[in-house]
Amino acid sequence: MTATTTPTDAADPTGLRPDAPRPGSRLARALIPAAVAVLSGVLLYVSFPPRTLWWLALPALALLGWCLHGRTWRGGLGLGFLFGLGFLLPLLNWTGVEVGSVPWIALSVAEAVFIAAVCAGIAVVTRLPAWPVWAAALWIAGEAARARVPFGGFPWGKLAFGQADGVFLPLAALGGTPVLGFALVLCGFGLYEVTRLALAHRAARSPSAAAAAVAVLTVLVPVAGAFAAKPLVSDKAEDGTATVALIQGNVPRAGLDFNAQRRAVLDYHIRETERLAARVKAGKVPRPDFVLWPENSSDVDPFRSPDANADIDRVVKELGVPLSVGGVVHRADGGLYNEQILWDPVKGPVDTYDKRQIQPFGEYIPMRSLVSKVSADVGMVRQDFSRGHRPGVFTMAGTEVGIATCYEAAFDWAVRDTVTHGAEMISVPSNNATFDRSEMTYQQLAMSRVRAVEHSRSVTVPVTSGVSAVIRPDGRIVQKTGMFTPASLVDDVPLRTSQTPATRLGTLPEALLVVLAAAGLGWGITAAVRGRRGAAV
Repeated sequence: MTATTTPTDAADPTGLRPDAPRPGSRLARALIPAAVAVLSGVLLYVSFPPRTLWWLALPALALLGWCLHGRTWRGGLGLGFLFGLGFLLPLLNWTGVEVGSVPWIALSVAEAVFIAAVCAGIAVVTRLPAWPVWAAALWIAGEAARARVPFGGFPWGKLAFGQADGVFLPLAALGGTPVLGFALVLCGFGLYEVTRLALAHRAARSPSAAAAAVAVLTVLVPVAGAFAAKPLVSDKAEDGTATVALIQGNVPRAGLDFNAQRRAVLDYHIRETERLAARVKAGKVPRPDFVLWPENSSDVDPFRSPDANADIDRVVKELGVPLSVGGVVHRADGGLYNEQILWDPVKGPVDTYDKRQIQPFGEYIPMRSLVSKVSADVGMVRQDFSRGHRPGVFTMAGTEVGIATCYEAAFDWAVRDTVTHGAEMISVPSNNATFDRSEMTYQQLAMSRVRAVEHSRSVTVPVTSGVSAVIRPDGRIVQKTGMFTPASLVDDVPLRTSQTPATRLGTLPEALLVVLAAAGLGWGITAAVRGRRGAAV
């Protein structure tokens, strides 16, 4: 096929009438697409948890398609940036809960630049046949970049994480978050293209049958694919079940001063575990096979504090089952680690997992000397955490438990390699106390639901202050706690050993979509250059 390179008239961004007159002022013609771009970004934000309005992502993307179709790359860049701000400023509002608006706005602007660059590319490929396919691939290429750079990446806001309640969720088991996100974008842009061609038909400018068929397929194929992938999603046990207990001890106060309350938080988790032991003894709940504490449940280093060590050991012996403790550990070499410690009732600490994907500006300060010149908040992170180097899989009472600590749940690789190293279930110990009652907790919980389906594993989420939850391999939450309340959850979770296509394929689907995006962008640029040369002759 030959791509058309006729530019869309600014007064008619739908591309229905490129030769139409231009009514209204130039300012109005600029403001309307800008306003729609911001609105579509806000609409996409509203589709994310804690709301269950996942379907709003489709009209949000369709409106973005309206904004970008037929634009120059510069127009796509500007409108994409406005869309990104409309989406990310409210989505990432939790980052400013304690440290103020400057980091929140700076992060949102930086991430919106990635989206702007993607939208510039999408504007270029909208002149190609089957453009929603190329555009959706470009979106996933942008998400792949955001998940890796800078400072190890920031995947928050990946479209897949807003689909924990959506019909596209089974696609996570087929190809992970990239395939799920691709299907969503393809369907959203496809809806716009179907609408555009339908309006063109009504205006007696009938599109070709091939173009109409492709547009319809861009909507139907993702939906059909999601239903076809449903058999990949199962909550049946393949290796029996395990009775798991989650402890949410709560914290004295929310906020960054949480880390100054170390002993109190440890005491809270010991107290709630003792309550669980009493309930087990009274026959009110079954004895768990093992117990999971959250991240930072013992910021008092149990390897340096005899009192903390003795208290943890005592409560483990009282229960008589293994316990995973979230600790902040100082090593002899001077390193500081966010660590999960496997504590055996007979042998004491027998294994550890050091968090590998540590959070920039939260657990370490990149370019500390430079950043300290512009922000006094650098002092809140007095010592940078060190990174772990091996996947976390604990053998707890015969069950292989994969560990992905808090922030790591956002990263595809950090969850996947626990399963490829034998995990029969996954635990995501977290500490969200810093972010008070913001939406961050619910956004992160949705990530764990997507991971459950992606790898067909039960996922437990023990959190210091809520929301702790037990998630089935099909993504359903079967138990959860409230926020800022001490609680424990006990549940029989199905254990699974088979691997989904997403687990086996790893980064391959994402890599193929990046190649597809590069091919489409290359074709679009080449077609545009040839069109300009032809016009100049």
